[in-house]
Amino acid sequence: QVHVVESGGGLVQAGGSLRLSCAAAGRTFSSYAMGWFRQAPGKEREFVSAISWRGDSTYYADSVKGRFTISRDRDKNTAYLQMNSLKPEDTAIYYCVMDSSGTYFVPEAWRSWGQGTQVTVSS
Repeated sequence: QVHVVESGGGLVQAGGSLRLSCAAAGRTFSSYAMGWFRQAPGKEREFVSAISWRGDSTYYADSVKGRFTISRDRDKNTAYLQMNSLKPEDTAIYYCVMDSSGTYFVPEAWRSWGQGTQVTVSS
């Protein structure tokens, strides 16, 4: 069983930046794709970004493209989501995911989920 733990959430003003971290344990980190989803109050969980197990392919939701950057550090068993130019609509709980069954874009495809970290962007 893979365990992932997020950190780095917080409160930031619009236009600011945050970096989320996702530490993985339990299996060979480098063999699995990783990603991020988010869920705002009253809304469904949505795809944010994903990175292939090699780290050579990255994917982004249109709403964050050009502002967010996903990366991974194999030596540290950690993935990151650098979030710049944050907007109030980015406010949500952000979940790290690991080990996809195929597609990256739907929550059901991912086998391991973190507990989530709150990101709040004030206007």
